[in-house]
Amino acid sequence: MAMPRCEGGRIMYWWFLIMVMLCSLVLGCQCAAFNDFFYPSWALDHVMSQGELLQLKLDPTSGAGFASKNTYMFGKANVQMKLVPGDSAGTVTAFYMSSQGDQHDEFDYEFLGNTSGEPYVVQTNVYSNGVGNREQRIFLWFDPTADFHTYSFLWNRQQAVFFVDDVPIRVFPNNEKRGVPYPQTRPMGIFSSIWNADNWATQGGRVKTDWSHSPFISTYKNFNIDACRDSGPQSLMRRCSLWWDQPVYSSLNAKQSMQLKWVHEKYMIYDYCKDSARFPTPPAECA
Repeated sequence: MAMPRCEGGRIMYWWFLIMVMLCSLVLGCQCAAFNDFFYPSWALDHVMSQGELLQLKLDPTSGAGFASKNTYMFGKANVQMKLVPGDSAGTVTAFYMSSQGDQHDEFDYEFLGNTSGEPYVVQTNVYSNGVGNREQRIFLWFDPTADFHTYSFLWNRQQAVFFVDDVPIRVFPNNEKRGVPYPQTRPMGIFSSIWNADNWATQGGRVKTDWSHSPFISTYKNFNIDACRDSGPQSLMRRCSLWWDQPVYSSLNAKQSMQLKWVHEKYMIYDYCKDSARFPTPPAECA
């Protein structure tokens, strides 16, 4: 009986290796170190690596950013982040997905800095066919500077969902039947950056960056991409029919719907759909 167990173990071991290789090479299913699938995209001397941690630094000379080496079509991407502590007024740390070109698609997290003691504001936005202006803002229900928290995008043909620690904070459903363009034709890269935006980021630009508190540092770990990597136009859509296209991911479940309602009722401070000054006629997706 020992030999069959040994042979079975070898078979399972090689089958596991084959599946890992296929996942990495074909599907883009990745969970690894920063350098495996990202690179510093600007201000290389402001991108710092400390073991498993990556840090982006903002000082009076520059901000910094990184970008994925590949683009992706549908799936899930997330990272654990610890935001700038203390007086971070005027700064913005962003984590986002974006395609290229004038009619680009984009999903944004923008973490707006604050004066010490105030809650952090998260602004989300969605672009489709180059059209954005879909901002929502919420307060976070925890201190994002005290520990790491997970920020995620889930993107498929039916919906794009923004998650914070697996709690949905925003859903952008496919409303093409209402004439609303939906991002589903352009592969997107994954990016993050930190920069000075004191002309608008904190209290509408009334509070400026206090450079005596610099450098401002955002910290990252546990990068994870489980998505379909774009390797050319041939059969891209067909190859992306994977777990995220299962019916269970076409909409929020009952628990997630309650979580989203809780976030919006307790922590939402701005919703473009309710801004009649900007949009006297509500956008079609807000109906």
